[in-house]
Amino acid sequence: MEPRVSLITLGVDDLERSRAFYEALGWRSNAEPGADIVFFQAGGSVVALWDRAKLAADTGLAADGDPGFDGIVLAHVVGSEDEVDRVVGEAEAAGARVTDRPGATFWGGYSGKFADPDGHAWEIARNPSWTLGEDGSVSLG
Repeated sequence: MEPRVSLITLGVDDLERSRAFYEALGWRSNAEPGADIVFFQAGGSVVALWDRAKLAADTGLAADGDPGFDGIVLAHVVGSEDEVDRVVGEAEAAGARVTDRPGATFWGGYSGKFADPDGHAWEIARNPSWTLGEDGSVSLG
């Protein structure tokens, strides 16, 4: 697995309040008002805001019961479904607990998820809607 973080998803309790906060800091999103997830381009990576309970459920971890789950999911975006499978396999071989086997997602991509030995959540994803640069940077749209 190449050492980079493509996406950081923050689990939030009030999406509109959190969106307003980041926008007050000067961050901009193309998300429609009332969207259930908000993405911000942050240099060569992306920061997302999503409901904390939905994030925990999507990751396969309990919002208040899994050690290490602090409402943050780190993601590593790759260029193919085969690469998702390979990286999740590497993580499992290294000692990760796979919490969601690689497969098609509700958002039209392909991903798998795991927790590291301390319970920190990772998603390995292929997102056909994003551009993956040769340097590993990601761009929305």
